[in-house]
Amino acid sequence: MKYFWILLLFCSSLASSQNILPLRERASAIEAIQEERLNELLPELMAQTDLDMWVLITREYNEDPVLKTLLPPTWLNARRRTILVFSKDPNTQKVARVALTRYAFGKHFPSVWNKEEQPDQWQALADYIVAKNPKRIGINTSDYFGIADGLATTDYQGMYKALPKKYQKRLTSAEALAVAWIETRTEKEMILFQQLTEITHNIIAEAFSTQVITPGITTTEDVVWWLREKVSALGLTTWFHPTVDVQRNETSDLYAFDGKSKFDVIQLGDLLHCDFGITYLSLNTDCQELAYVLRPGEETAPEYLQEALRQGNRVQDIFMGHFKTGRSGNATLKMSLTQGQAEGLRPQIYTHPLGTYGHSAGTTFGMWDAQQGVAVGGDYPLHENTAYAIELNTKVFLPEWNKDIRVMLEEPGFWGPNGFRYIHGRQTQLLLVGGKAPHLGE
Repeated sequence: MKYFWILLLFCSSLASSQNILPLRERASAIEAIQEERLNELLPELMAQTDLDMWVLITREYNEDPVLKTLLPPTWLNARRRTILVFSKDPNTQKVARVALTRYAFGKHFPSVWNKEEQPDQWQALADYIVAKNPKRIGINTSDYFGIADGLATTDYQGMYKALPKKYQKRLTSAEALAVAWIETRTEKEMILFQQLTEITHNIIAEAFSTQVITPGITTTEDVVWWLREKVSALGLTTWFHPTVDVQRNETSDLYAFDGKSKFDVIQLGDLLHCDFGITYLSLNTDCQELAYVLRPGEETAPEYLQEALRQGNRVQDIFMGHFKTGRSGNATLKMSLTQGQAEGLRPQIYTHPLGTYGHSAGTTFGMWDAQQGVAVGGDYPLHENTAYAIELNTKVFLPEWNKDIRVMLEEPGFWGPNGFRYIHGRQTQLLLVGGKAPHLGE
């Protein structure tokens, strides 16, 4: 395993050439991530949330979102009814993990159910729980966090009916544990996250170049489907359908979050925008970047567009400056908007947790249509070792175009013990479609 991580770090240095691990090595990486999370992270989280046991129950094609993060890399779905149980030793605080399945659940969960001795799976679960005698038994039910609400009614009823009454009373929501499990990143994951984000940035840079775009011919939809084909050719997937759109001098409409098609032919002088993210090694990215289509004779974007980007970067700086462990997303949102507006900016902030899922669980900082704050997710406090899609925009009036544009930006970021950092940098210069390669002279 040590050799594997040396290899992975080496591959990371080659990410600029889109060096993607073969499937077999990806499986090894995922197993290593799961092992680190189970051995080092889970005991800490169970202690923090004061749970003695955590029971996850799911069925094939109806997977609990938390259990999906534990699937062995050679399992694409759960099988039959899959039951995983984590039990904390009250003396050592170590967490045992088992599966009540017909066979072991990958390398990390030995099976403790012998169907020939006890044909009733529910009774086998009840017997195991009674033997461990936990005081608080966490189950995945939640009124507000869908990711923590994966226990189906049928499975809840099967477990509940099999348990003795005193253990029925010990069942409680594992919402806090499930959210913490989903939102918290480990050291190994952050090594991978940097490579993943670099790959994402490289794909965007290629998409916003004359390798893909011929002004006057190529449409925004052509670029969208090039992105999909590129990701597929690399053996990766997108977790959402990308978007590509334009803002230009000749049209009067402001980009709107209306869900309508942004289909258009890309022209010289356009300001291009994309929203794009990929999935790799159990993590997800979410990036929005901007490009300018150079006119003949131009070597850079007009200064007024570069200044617009600087205003977008300023909103990012203001926002990140208000991150503080324990502060709610709603409080951070309000402070950031207030400061931005006081500086003469016109920001919108709609940043979400990012990691195991694209729209993940944890602290939410506004939504594009909820700038006053978001109930529950926005009240959730910021924790360390968590990742976010720093998603926002600011309106900028361009006298040269006699109209407003939106500078829309999104970059993966990490909040840890040393504060905030972008996982693989952020955009501070417009990408240039038709720009000269850096090594070429006059």
